[in-house]
Amino acid sequence: RMEGQGSYTLPTGTEYRGALRDGMFEGEGELLFPHGGRYRAVWHRGVPAQGKYTFADGLEYKDKKWHYCDGYDRRFYTEICSGLKPAGISQLTNLDPPRKIPEGCYDCGNGFYNPETRVIVDYKLRFLRNADDDEHEWIIQTCRKAWDETIEHKPKA
Repeated sequence: RMEGQGSYTLPTGTEYRGALRDGMFEGEGELLFPHGGRYRAVWHRGVPAQGKYTFADGLEYKDKKWHYCDGYDRRFYTEICSGLKPAGISQLTNLDPPRKIPEGCYDCGNGFYNPETRVIVDYKLRFLRNADDDEHEWIIQTCRKAWDETIEHKPKA
């Protein structure tokens, strides 16, 4: 079994780096997710005893007093850090400019969804999963699609 300091890559592409004991995460270690997020924790027998998640853009998740994207403040993290755009210029995603979505697909937050095949791929177009009926409906009703019309800001001449 794995013992000591090391790294282990899961089939999903998530990598663990840190202490291992008897084949399990033990002590200080972190999970590095393919999309850039990371979860640093103190592990006991493979279960995190305490930890902190940091999103790919540097935003740290807080389970208490979480003020990001709540009912009162709907700004993206990049808008909080860099300020809002002028009136009439919308920021559609935290990433600005937003990702180009493949034709006929939706951006479902961790990849692109093709409603014809019901397949979700990551942003590098690698297979993630098949969507069940509930996820399909949620994506269709909620997520940004490739054929959304966007109005670009055109300065007055």
